[in-house]
Amino acid sequence: MRLHPLVLCLALAAARPVVAQLSDTKILSLDATKAALAAAEAEARRNGWAVSIAVVDAHGELLGFSRMDGASLLSIAISQRKAATSARGKRPSKDYADRITQGNLATLALDVIPLEGGVPIVVNGMVVGGIGVSGVTSAQDAQCSAAGAAAVKP
Repeated sequence: MRLHPLVLCLALAAARPVVAQLSDTKILSLDATKAALAAAEAEARRNGWAVSIAVVDAHGELLGFSRMDGASLLSIAISQRKAATSARGKRPSKDYADRITQGNLATLALDVIPLEGGVPIVVNGMVVGGIGVSGVTSAQDAQCSAAGAAAVKP
């Protein structure tokens, strides 16, 4: 008995393992958010810097925020935008600044803030959020953000 090619294809397709339609994701807990804020703030205090610190989820929505005494009012919005940029883009906010300095002006059309100081929070290779710092130089902001992101453990 010879099988029709279509029947054979259907039989082979049915024999393949089913791929899940949903994925498991991790989300930042309140404890993780507090740990990131505390670590970034500790780095700023060690260096005598007054900054604003924002932690967002993977979608860029605010989870936690801290404005240290003496941090500028402008740093509030900037820290939140840096965090959202790095979470949504899954890369440091500095990458967007680098693109612009390399002549990629199309980057200006994106809903990002092209300033260093925002980094994604990555757990087991998955971006689960972002942290942004503003108030000192961009490199110093990034130093604080990196300390905050490193405080989030699986």
